[in-house]
Amino acid sequence: MNREYDVIIIGGGPAGVTASIYIRRAGFKVLLLDGIKKSSLQKAEKIENFYGFENPISGEELYQNGINQAKRLGVDVIKKEVISIKYASSISLEYQIITANQGKDEDYKSKFVVLATGANRNSPNIKGIKELEGKGVSYCAVCDAPFFKGKNVAVLGSGEYAIGETEELLPIAKKVLMLTNGEKVIENRLPIDVNQYRIKEVRGDSKISEILFENGSTTKIDGLFIAQGTASSVDFAKKIGAKIENNNVYVNENMETTAPNVYACGDCTGGILQIAKATYEGMKAGFSIIRRLREK
Repeated sequence: MNREYDVIIIGGGPAGVTASIYIRRAGFKVLLLDGIKKSSLQKAEKIENFYGFENPISGEELYQNGINQAKRLGVDVIKKEVISIKYASSISLEYQIITANQGKDEDYKSKFVVLATGANRNSPNIKGIKELEGKGVSYCAVCDAPFFKGKNVAVLGSGEYAIGETEELLPIAKKVLMLTNGEKVIENRLPIDVNQYRIKEVRGDSKISEILFENGSTTKIDGLFIAQGTASSVDFAKKIGAKIENNNVYVNENMETTAPNVYACGDCTGGILQIAKATYEGMKAGFSIIRRLREK
């Protein structure tokens, strides 16, 4: 499959699919990267407040209808977990999207990116995490790894996203420990230690200093990188330096983030978390990108 596109959309919900439909119908090459885990829409038992449906429809059926519609119009849809986004080069504004594929990472390139993975719900409910954010607790290895050169750090998570963050840290940190907080790591293919004990508390005064586990043991660390579950639009935005406001991706009236050629739409931008709002923002992002592409 071709790995270079006019637009890459991360997220297969109403916002991402709507953007993909508009852009594809305008004649451009679009890749939709749909996540591997069920979204909040798919988990909805029935929906009866969305225009055009006389009878209730399940979230799973509405989701699948959207994906099928995008495919019918010629959008390339791939169901893979995106673990990172970065600039492909320091000269061009092209972006490189990294996906996990059974232990072997794959990448796709595009000059325009749409973030549409839904709301950020990956902040762990562990004592001390919130208080130490920015004091050794980080949500972005690409952003903050240089601050921990030669130090002992830990990554909280057990999936592909956590492994991707660990790979960013290994060449920089002195030691990287993976903390799964009771979960089983998907595959320990990296030269690191894994601790599967449940975490009771993250400790530190002016900065993080140690982790206390429920079995009473502790481990000293200089930094903790949060990478639970799958990466969200907020996580991706942080990696490329886009502005975050109230834990949402900041956008202007055209759904543009502060990172060049990167747009966001749907639940990740905050506000009313409804399908109607997501499709509206997906349409706006689509129109904005079409205008930019035609200018080029």
